[in-house]
Amino acid sequence: MFGTILISICTLMHIYVFWRVTSVPLVSRHVPLNFLIATGALLWAIFFIGRVYGHRGTGALATISEFLGMIWMGTLLLLFISLLAADIITLFGFLLPSIAPLIRTWALVAGVVLSIIALAQGLRSPVVQSYEVRLSDLPRAMDKTVLVAMSDLHLGSLIGKRWLAARAAQVRELRPDLVVFLGDLFEGHGQLQDELLSVLRGISAPLGVWAVTGNHEFHGGSRSMRLFDETGIQLLRNRWVELRPEFILAGVDDLTAQYRAGRGGDFMLPALSGRPPGATILLSHTPWQADKAARAGAGLMLCGHTHGGQIWPFSYLVRRTYPLLAGRYEVDGMPVIVTRGTGTWGPRMRLWYFTKLSYQSRERLMSIPDSQ
Repeated sequence: MFGTILISICTLMHIYVFWRVTSVPLVSRHVPLNFLIATGALLWAIFFIGRVYGHRGTGALATISEFLGMIWMGTLLLLFISLLAADIITLFGFLLPSIAPLIRTWALVAGVVLSIIALAQGLRSPVVQSYEVRLSDLPRAMDKTVLVAMSDLHLGSLIGKRWLAARAAQVRELRPDLVVFLGDLFEGHGQLQDELLSVLRGISAPLGVWAVTGNHEFHGGSRSMRLFDETGIQLLRNRWVELRPEFILAGVDDLTAQYRAGRGGDFMLPALSGRPPGATILLSHTPWQADKAARAGAGLMLCGHTHGGQIWPFSYLVRRTYPLLAGRYEVDGMPVIVTRGTGTWGPRMRLWYFTKLSYQSRERLMSIPDSQ
């Protein structure tokens, strides 16, 4: 259903963008209409094949088709927004008719420039974002503990071994005491390369490597869950573990997957109930129910899922569903840190939000590098 809706929306945007491009004087004077129609049909086919074949297929051809299709989808969105803004300003040419074509020309240029910026930001290496979090119940022996958190790597056909190996090197440079993955570690479709799993096995920390599920792990079903076992990453599914005396790590299954399955209610309490006293860090892929986590006594909540909106101005729409969009928040006295994602979903593009890698905590100070 999601794929059908996505293809339908992109098709409508496609029609609109090429309709407005034909009214740009520079294009209409120098580019034959038949060539524009053929170009539009080719780009739509690239998107469609990338979404249908590339998204589900394996091998180099599937990877290339998905990459090109998703890049065009991101570019199409930015062209659509730029041209629509020009039409709104000029009331589709009824207002300021003498300069409306010029405004539309600059809108087209703006869309292309924004797409190039977004692609450059999406392909660049994540940077480390550090936070200091004071946990009043943190044992003195755990003071200055370093926790590295990463979310939304979306490992699969578009994000491969070289990229992951570079992230693993970044993690090692931080010399973490604890490493956590906040969901969507795997894209959930296609055949995951064994070499990716070997890189994941090379990530280690004295207090272990832990993870919670994201919505894409549920897309991949039992196969995605088995991949955690193959990598040695320990999965927290609605449970807690005492890593050291008075230092507890808890995790919940992805909340969006729970709701889509028709299961409502408080998912924080079961994951936190029955634990011993001490400092508790809660991992949740989706930044929901933070108030319930705070009431249940969690000292810190780490989340992902939102990608910070990934491509502006899509972030404004995402914030309506996820008010805790990106960065650090305080909910009933509990710090909540939402990473923008180590990797990207769909197009390898980001606009205005840079990718980051880190988190920290103190009061005993605990350092939390998060991949955003």
